[in-house]
Amino acid sequence: MSDLTNKKTNDNNKVMDTAKFLYGKVTTITFVHYLRLIYRSIIFIVLLICYIINKINGKETIIDMIESVPVVIIFVWATFALEMFFRFFPSKLESPGCQKQFACNYQKSGKTDIKIQDNNASILVLLIWISFNMVFGALHMAGILDDGIMLLLCSLYSVCDVICILFFCPFQSWFMKNKCCSTCRIYNWDYAMMFTPLFFVQKSYLWTLLALSFVLLIRWEITFYRHPERFSENTNDYLKCRNCTEKLCAHKNQLRRLWVQIEAYYNKRRKDLEK
Repeated sequence: MSDLTNKKTNDNNKVMDTAKFLYGKVTTITFVHYLRLIYRSIIFIVLLICYIINKINGKETIIDMIESVPVVIIFVWATFALEMFFRFFPSKLESPGCQKQFACNYQKSGKTDIKIQDNNASILVLLIWISFNMVFGALHMAGILDDGIMLLLCSLYSVCDVICILFFCPFQSWFMKNKCCSTCRIYNWDYAMMFTPLFFVQKSYLWTLLALSFVLLIRWEITFYRHPERFSENTNDYLKCRNCTEKLCAHKNQLRRLWVQIEAYYNKRRKDLEK
């Protein structure tokens, strides 16, 4: 009986040790990503609840309701506008994925062979994203989807954006095949992709977010074509794993190991209870 108790204690300790190790390895940039995930999720959940309640009660649309409380519009607009504004400048609180465009982060490797293997795949991603959102746009113009749905879709995209960074990115895994976020060819496309549904919502304050996101994207593309050496790991040592300040790869691996250990722990407990 004591051996069984000791075994359970050891299993508990292993899970706790892994959790402590994981917490200790979370970098400042990763922590900022988690903060974004939290407040973007809250915004989406609140919008979704309001939309459902309004539909059930047959009252005003969600946008009309939001406009009746200007402080909400100002807060949400300012949050995303400031996020985009700071992307125009070097920052230690941002991922190397979007910071590689700046001259101050270009660390010459001594090589001149610019290798960006996912450049062609970016065109495919662009076409897929436009086609995907044109479906929603067509449904909106047909009157099947209202402005509230487009706003919810935009908010959902904002949550998925952080999920792609922290946990799993379908663009990276299925199309781009890039090593990590740091070498991602389309990292700064995120806000333009996020706010694409706003194109179909005729509200000037929402269009300003869309416009700012496209300015950010255009600036990124101009920099890429003028200075491709900054975007290639072969020519820019800033993108090497040893110089990474984000450590998302290690973080994702730690999360996988923690999940496996938790799953194994509960499987053992279930088997012990069945004996």
